[in-house]
Amino acid sequence: MALKESLDRFKKQQEMCQKTLSSIKASSSSTPRVTPYNPANAMSAAPAVKFSSDIERLQQINNIRNTSAAAQTKRAIDLLKETRQALTADQINEACYVDVKANKDVFDRLSNNFKVYYDGTRFFYKPKHDLEDKTQLLKLIQDFPEGIAVADLEDAYPSVDHDLKALKAAGEIWLVSNSGSAAEDMAYPNNHRAIEVDDDLKQLFRGIELPRDMIDIEKDLHKNGMKPATNTGKRRAQAQVLDISIKPKQKKKHGISKRTKLTNTHLPELFKDLS
Repeated sequence: MALKESLDRFKKQQEMCQKTLSSIKASSSSTPRVTPYNPANAMSAAPAVKFSSDIERLQQINNIRNTSAAAQTKRAIDLLKETRQALTADQINEACYVDVKANKDVFDRLSNNFKVYYDGTRFFYKPKHDLEDKTQLLKLIQDFPEGIAVADLEDAYPSVDHDLKALKAAGEIWLVSNSGSAAEDMAYPNNHRAIEVDDDLKQLFRGIELPRDMIDIEKDLHKNGMKPATNTGKRRAQAQVLDISIKPKQKKKHGISKRTKLTNTHLPELFKDLS
């Protein structure tokens, strides 16, 4: 704001000088000599204007350039990723105040970073997969029937997250989360093909006996590297402290009783589309 006011004052001073010059020129017939207009003289006669009054911007530049080389390199890479444009060192300096030319450590880190391509003049952001739109994104996922990590796709282009959700909504792909962490999400192609399962495999699945107690189920999950959503042991211990009796829910459907041997044969709906 202070810089804008100073510039406005300077413009008004120039206008006054121009008016004075016009008056002198109009009366040149009676005046033997006119001193040529010199903006430098006009500025020297006027109160000094400090053009370096942009204190906040200068302070920001100073703070950025006093950070570590790694932090400045990350700032430059973030700029390249956001703009997806080829930028020179001067353009990077102008946009984010990272002086790549003056800081050799920053220059070496930026030009040698695996996410950056440097052609000797300009810096480019280099994603793991060079894609431009949703069509190319779908084609890439279809080339990975075993699945591709979403983290490897997220920097392909700015709107890739939106396109992933759109492809999922259209039924073109599957997005599967392994453990609730976005970093481990996988994208699978949906080829719309019926899967044939041998009768022996179906019988083997249906013959697997399931644990009767939730604690046993949780133990099996832990053994297979999965984290169960419940903690039955802790819940029961807390209930005992509070003197609360826990009664298991009685299963009324399908005629299952306490003596029923639970196997996968009681889950026919899992194979309704595979028969």
